Amino acid sequence: MYPNTKHGIFQLLSGWADGAEYVTQCPIQPSYSYTYRFNITGQEGTLWWHAHSSWLRATVHGALIIYPRSNSSKPHPYPFPAPYKEVPILLGEWWNANVIDVVKEANDVGTTPDMSDAFTINGKVGDLYECSEHDMYILKVVPGKTYLLRVINVGVNLELFFKIANHTLTVVAIDASYTNHYVTDIIVIAPGQSIDVLFTSNQLVDSYYMAAHAYISVPREPVFTRTTTRGIIVYEGSTSMTPVEVDIPENDNHVAHKFFTSLTSLVDGPHWVPVPLHVDEHMFITIGLNSQLCESGNATCKGPLGLRDSASMNHQSFVLPHTLSMLQAFFYGVSGIYTTDFPDYPVVEFNYTDLSLCFNQSLLLASKGTKVKKLKYNDVVQIVFQNTVLVENENHPIHLHGFNFHVLAQDFGIYNPHRDQKKFNLVNPQIRNTIGVPTAGWAVIRFQANNPGLWLMHCHLDMHMLWGLATAFEIENGPTSSSTLPPPPKDLPKCSMSFDISNSSEPSQIISFSYPNVSEEREND
Repeated sequence: MYPNTKHGIFQLLSGWADGAEYVTQCPIQPSYSYTYRFNITGQEGTLWWHAHSSWLRATVHGALIIYPRSNSSKPHPYPFPAPYKEVPILLGEWWNANVIDVVKEANDVGTTPDMSDAFTINGKVGDLYECSEHDMYILKVVPGKTYLLRVINVGVNLELFFKIANHTLTVVAIDASYTNHYVTDIIVIAPGQSIDVLFTSNQLVDSYYMAAHAYISVPREPVFTRTTTRGIIVYEGSTSMTPVEVDIPENDNHVAHKFFTSLTSLVDGPHWVPVPLHVDEHMFITIGLNSQLCESGNATCKGPLGLRDSASMNHQSFVLPHTLSMLQAFFYGVSGIYTTDFPDYPVVEFNYTDLSLCFNQSLLLASKGTKVKKLKYNDVVQIVFQNTVLVENENHPIHLHGFNFHVLAQDFGIYNPHRDQKKFNLVNPQIRNTIGVPTAGWAVIRFQANNPGLWLMHCHLDMHMLWGLATAFEIENGPTSSSTLPPPPKDLPKCSMSFDISNSSEPSQIISFSYPNVSEEREND
């Protein structure tokens, strides 16, 4: 019973295949099916797919690699030397429990769920956990060869550092967008992000640890344990039984910030899109955690000050509908599913980085609702994301469905337009679909709303999205048939709501969302 999103795919005029639960479709019910049909236009590189319901993506996910168009003289042409081999590296989390039970237990008491029991590299937990000494991912390499590692953070709740002992990594792409080469000994990758790096086996013939370790942007009490997983790079001809150790930081915001701000786009590479210089819509969006009141008579809430944990954008805590998908409401003009009054600026203003306000009860409670921002087709939108210190001051990876965006700048502190606009990179800024907004800091993005439909924007730390750290964009149709969202496919999963679409562009009818039998449906095809 889960929809699947193709994370980072634009879904141009195919929003019905985006896969966000109750945003572009209702859940796929047990024993039923839905075929996602979409074209991939103007994209190549490393992306991924995952379930988009509760925490199901913890185990329902995989790499989605889009290769360049090949030709007879140069198969799979890249804007860098062809690697000897390509290797997907999926960094994940593992629970010794049913993840749905983990979420339910946290919701029952209104607080943060337990952390995962282990981290993984390509499904292997490594040798730092009990009973897993031999459960390690091993990559065998030929000395002197260059490998393209397609690294994806498929985890649910934590950003990660990734490093290989005694080797450097050359970043060549992020979120399926090519970059200028950036040489580093460590990368930082948030849930939802992908990073392509070139790795050359140019050290002594030996074996070397690779490691992924949680990037804890705010020190925790009690301290998180079980936050490292290791694999091994083994050179062909090596007889070493003891891999070279790898040192990796934990809560080093300086290292993370240096990495995130050092990336720039390859402007003469495939699919480069210049920065739009004219802006139609300016938004300033505060992001972070909040609280909500316990239910009447419930004395078991264990969040700060005896409240339930919550999260918000501009103090609006987002609630998914449960009777009809937002995209269907948009297409058929059904009211009552969402409203288009998401504020462009914070409704509550305060000193966003003042730690003394962390548990100020007058600031903690955020309004619940399903509010989105309405945009005209082709509007250029600039968003300043301002992180706040309420409840917990941490880095938040914000993902936008349906689009890439230019990251103009990012830094610590409170965004000041007079000072910080001077930091904007309008020449070769990185292009992403998920941006880590620094702890007690800000990030500025810009994108063009050239894809009609309903597009979710949310924190990719899954618990935060469930708490309400999200909103969406309703983008109007354009003036032509090629800029107008087509009708939904016939096998779109049905919802619980019935509604009259007699005034829609479709033939007059009443749609009743009751499920036919799948076998009968196939027999009638």
